Formats: sequence, C-alpha cells, structure tokens
Amino acid sequence: MPDAVAKQVERFLDHLAVERGLAANTVEAYRRDLVRYVGFLRVRGLRDARRAEEQEVASFAAELSSTRRGDGEPYRTSSIVRALSSVRSFHRFLVREGQARRDPTAALVRPKLPRTLPHPISIEEVGKLLAAPAEGSLAGLRDRAVLETLYGAGLRVSELVGLDVDDVDLEDGSVRVMGKGGKEREVPLGRYAREALESYLRRARPAVATSRSRSALFLNLRGGRLTRQGCAKLLGACAERAGIRRPVSPHTLRHSFATHLLEGGADVRVVQELLGHASVATTQIYTLITREHLREVYLTAHPRARAVRRGG
Repeated sequence: MPDAVAKQVERFLDHLAVERGLAANTVEAYRRDLVRYVGFLRVRGLRDARRAEEQEVASFAAELSSTRRGDGEPYRTSSIVRALSSVRSFHRFLVREGQARRDPTAALVRPKLPRTLPHPISIEEVGKLLAAPAEGSLAGLRDRAVLETLYGAGLRVSELVGLDVDDVDLEDGSVRVMGKGGKEREVPLGRYAREALESYLRRARPAVATSRSRSALFLNLRGGRLTRQGCAKLLGACAERAGIRRPVSPHTLRHSFATHLLEGGADVRVVQELLGHASVATTQIYTLITREHLREVYLTAHPRARAVRRGG
C-alpha cells in the first residue's frame, strides 16, 4: 500500500491539476521533483512528509547541488531552484490544508539564478525576416502569416499552433489565445498580420486543407495542423534566407515583440496583458533590455558621453 508521503504528494498534484488548472507537463515536472524528494526522505526512514525537519530539507538541497547527471555534468542551477520550489510548494500546501502544523522549508535559502536576458532581434532584422517567405507560393503565404502573427501578437509557439480558424477575427483585428494554465486572452492584430492572414485564408489554406485539417488555422502542406517543430523549422529557413546569422526561434519573435513595444513607449502592464504573463515581474525583464539599448544609444550619440579626456 502507498505510504503517507505518497498519498500526500498525489493530493498535492491533484490540487495543481484540478484546482489550480496547471498544464499537464507542468504537473509532471512537479511530480518528477517530488518523486526524487520522496525517495530522499524514505532513505532516511521518513514515510510521512509531516515529519520532515529543516535539516532534511537542507540535506536534500545539498544533495541536489552535489549530484551529477548521467552525463557526468552537474545539475544546472535552474534545475536545483525548480526542484526546491516544488518541495516548498508541497510543504506549504500541507500547511494550508491543515495536514501539517509547520513548514520545514520556511528558512530555506534558494540558490540565486544568474540573470539571463532575452536576445531580441532588431526592427530592421524583423523586417528582413518577414519579407523572406517566397512570394505567391502556398508555403510562402502560410509562412508569412505565421511570422506576422508570431511577431504581431507576441504569441508563444504553442499558442500559435493551437489556434483555430474561429479564433481569428479579421474584421475586429484580434486573435483569441489560450495561454498557460488554460487562461484565455484577446490580442490585437496589426494591419500587416491581418493582411497576411487574409491572404493565407483566402488563397493557401483552402488549397491544402483536407478532412484531417478540421478547424486548425495553420496547416502543414499535407493538411495537418502545423506543429511547434514545423513552425521552428520554417522560421529557421526564413532567417537564413533573410541573412540573419544568429539563431532565431519563435520565442525570439516574442522577445522582440515585447522589447520593441517597450522601446516604443508602451506601459509594462499593457505588455504584461498582451503576453499573458501572470506576474508583471516576468514582463519587467524586458525593461532591462530597453535600458541597455538606451544606454548604448546615449554612449554612442551624446558628445559628452563619448568624449575622451586627454592628459597634459
């Protein structure tokens, strides 16, 4: 029979899936972290999470930091932080549910993640990229609509490939998006995206659609729904054709969408809503990009910033 800690974990995972509505892959990530934590507790003779003390949690954190992966490399800091976050959420849940009186993770100090900034492409590079799809061909019409929608609405690639025809309102100039955690939002579409989508829907999609296409908006040339891998592949081909040497992914266009909006004067809270971020703190990382850009422009353009003092 399952021991107490196994039942506690399952109840927590049910809470994440049913009550909080987290995506299946997110819940699975929590499960992997907690399976490891439960194994750690059992080795120490603990089969009930309520018996865990600060010492056990600290020892688990130390084990994560010292353990190596199958390839011999140490676990990344981000993986350690995520695992400890899962353990913290689990113990907090037990306290909130009245199953435990205290949280042994309360004093836990998580390792700091190095700040990694997104790498957007410039507005000029975006222009070259969006002009790269072949004119007039079925694939070109689709690729242009895909790229204009990714950049014009700042969508995640999973959101883009999940779109159905009815999610797009060309008359109103908007697209209905199902984001993370099943949260729906409506995002405006600019003129270029609307025109590209209209051309695709009128001239390309009917030519490749089959009975298996159903309501999918973006199709591959065999009539099936375009996949994330297919989207990344067509984007890579267009980037190469545009002469962009660095890697460009669908998420690069999302980063560029946010950065260019902020550089154009958009309020960070508006950008948060457009991106579908649950917290404005997630969006604020893009403000660091724009500050760096402003600093570069200042140092390059201001005569007193770039003046070189001469001795003597």
